[in-house]
Amino acid sequence: MNFVSVRIITGAIARLVDFYERVTGVPADWSTEDFAEIRTASATLAIGSTRTVPLFSPGSAGPADNRSVILEFLVDDVDGVYENLTGIVEEFVKEPTTMPWGNRSLLFRDPDGNLVNFFTPVTPGAVEKFAR
Repeated sequence: MNFVSVRIITGAIARLVDFYERVTGVPADWSTEDFAEIRTASATLAIGSTRTVPLFSPGSAGPADNRSVILEFLVDDVDGVYENLTGIVEEFVKEPTTMPWGNRSLLFRDPDGNLVNFFTPVTPGAVEKFAR
């Protein structure tokens, strides 16, 4: 088994795709007007419009309704990224902070309210864990 993607359902797909293109610097690959993907080396962030939900099961997912999942992105310099996100991100939850497990993390919300963590490993153990 290989975990390959996370999908966000949104009522404003163009807005959300634009946001993730801007914060990640990765252009989206649009399959249809209702589905796009931000592909990185290790995983894909899929973004689907609410019009895709009935393809799975009507009412099975809803937009802007997540309060339990954090989308996490490994970045080279979280402090530098934080400076670059000013003007793009409307709601920072936590400025860059070194966490007890050794990552320096920046938490913010996307336009739908999903929690996003950009992080950089800073302790030897965390650096080793994410060495490529």
